[in-house]
Amino acid sequence: MLLQEHLLSLKNVNVAYVIAQNTVNTMDEIETGFDRLMQKIDELHTKEKSLTATVKENDARLLKKMSKSAVPVVNVVGLNMLRMGKQDTKGEIYDPAYYPQKMIILGKADPAGFRPDNPTKEITDQFCVLSEDGDFFELMYSFDGFLTDSFLNPIDARKAIEVYGYDVMFMLYRAMHDYLEGEEKLVGALETVLDYIFARVK
Repeated sequence: MLLQEHLLSLKNVNVAYVIAQNTVNTMDEIETGFDRLMQKIDELHTKEKSLTATVKENDARLLKKMSKSAVPVVNVVGLNMLRMGKQDTKGEIYDPAYYPQKMIILGKADPAGFRPDNPTKEITDQFCVLSEDGDFFELMYSFDGFLTDSFLNPIDARKAIEVYGYDVMFMLYRAMHDYLEGEEKLVGALETVLDYIFARVK
């Protein structure tokens, strides 16, 4: 009887040992799997940082190319923006003069301290616009209580992003998406890039 109990006890010890070994092996596999997962995450983060840097290095080039592709859109939906006009007591503009080229508005920023053409004139409103030639400008308005006049300040794509942010790129994409016909592949590719920019960079 004692022998049987002893053998049973040894059997239980062996079972316990096997269970313990299996548990250790399972834990080792979990640890190994976890380490691999963390390594994969680190690799993705590294790749993401690299992609983000690449996007930021090339964002101005992309915006410039977009501006040239968007010329047909500006010709269709662009407006002749107010260059100068008098304002009556009700705030209505009369005797208006307009810029000859069409433009679309892409963004608005806090006004700069003064107008580049005349430092004595305070800027009341400041917009980023794209002309029908595919060029970027800052449209700066001043108002002295009677006369509204403006200055069209040429800027490059880099300055447009720095002052007005990636909203400029998004607004230009929206205009191309809505009005540029026959360029579905181009617009689709831009959508992919902008999704990445707005998700990762902004």
